[in-house]
Amino acid sequence: MRNIKDKHITILGAVRSGIAAAKLAKKLDAIPFVSDYSAKLNSISELDELGIEYEVGVHSEKIFNSDFIITSPGVPSNASVILEAQSKGIKIISEIEFASWFCKGNIIAITGSNGKTTTTTLCTHTLNYCGVKTYAAGNIGVAFSEVVLDVKENEYVALEVSSFQLDFIDSFKPKYSVVLNITPDHLDRYDNDFSKYANSKIKINKNQNNGDYFIYNIDDSYLSKLDITNGEKIELSLNPLLNGTFVSYGIFYFKRSEKVESVCNISELKIKGEHNQYNAMSVIAVAKLIGVENWKIAEALSSFTGVEHRLELVRTLNGIDFINDSKATNVDSVWYALRSFQNPIRLILGGKDKGNDYSRIKELVSQNVKKIYAIGSSADTISKYFKSVVEVEKIDSFEEVIKKAYREAVDGELVLLSPACASFDMFESYEERGKEFKQIVMQLIK
Repeated sequence: MRNIKDKHITILGAVRSGIAAAKLAKKLDAIPFVSDYSAKLNSISELDELGIEYEVGVHSEKIFNSDFIITSPGVPSNASVILEAQSKGIKIISEIEFASWFCKGNIIAITGSNGKTTTTTLCTHTLNYCGVKTYAAGNIGVAFSEVVLDVKENEYVALEVSSFQLDFIDSFKPKYSVVLNITPDHLDRYDNDFSKYANSKIKINKNQNNGDYFIYNIDDSYLSKLDITNGEKIELSLNPLLNGTFVSYGIFYFKRSEKVESVCNISELKIKGEHNQYNAMSVIAVAKLIGVENWKIAEALSSFTGVEHRLELVRTLNGIDFINDSKATNVDSVWYALRSFQNPIRLILGGKDKGNDYSRIKELVSQNVKKIYAIGSSADTISKYFKSVVEVEKIDSFEEVIKKAYREAVDGELVLLSPACASFDMFESYEERGKEFKQIVMQLIK
């Protein structure tokens, strides 16, 4: 554990991870200062109670009177305050880097363009079900800094980590790194350069060495080309492998050091879809490497019902299923969603575009979608791209788009909210968007 007593630490951004980092710094006798450029700060009272100094609506020069800066994921790496700090030679780290300095347990770090939240939740559920004490934290909703001092030796923390958090790591070193997939996402934050985004994801492996594990999807076109030399490589595939978790004849197998074990049947999973098979395979790999018995893993996987806002069945009304996939904030997530259903789909698409390439889903939309209801700031873009493929209607009101889709749907169809975009043009978060969708759906009358 590092000694940060009396260190002056600036925290940029005062949302969940920033507040947690400030509280951890205060608890460890450092001197935190929180700076948030937004006009309001919901956590002012909490900071006041703890005696933590802060500023709102400005980034003052006081920011730079610090030993190092902790930046929140929401602060772009090319923000002027970041660039100025770098020009002054001030060290900048992410909240997961900071919290990792004080972690006595084992870190399971999970990243990827899609599936992070489901896999992190499934991993935590599976290990705890099997008697292995595990905390869930990171980008999943609980900051690493909130739980890190609770994690004891020989316990585990499953961390959902984003590219933004990995951009500013230094010594962050997971025992188990999981990379589920890498497809274009957040390109608005990476100068529209996929390689920059992908390189950020692979930083998860940066500090691993002998005794650590790099678990990755060998079927992914980008990951299959990587030459990883840090840690032991454990592969995931829908085809037989030399070393890792794979599928054969509907059964999950784990193979390592020439030993092949049957873990469980795919049919035992309650979460459906090919993408969830990869998520489950990564968890099987972690559990097997820890030493969990196969029958326990099988029981745990079969008892998991999924996560909120990810292909979540909200309600069936007059034979029409309403599916909340608000967490689908990129095109690849929508690709998985469209492949998960056989029914004709009425698709609610749109929000804040992050540099999307809709060609990825063009064929699936043509095959599976009856109509697109375009919402948010990207509605015009979506309408122009898909109007030659399928009927598209732009609707401003979120409530009206749901009601319109319901009025036009018939028995056997489904209404799918799978936006492919961030929520920030209309909502505070994808969670708020998903909850609003569910509330409106539950108020629909037969």
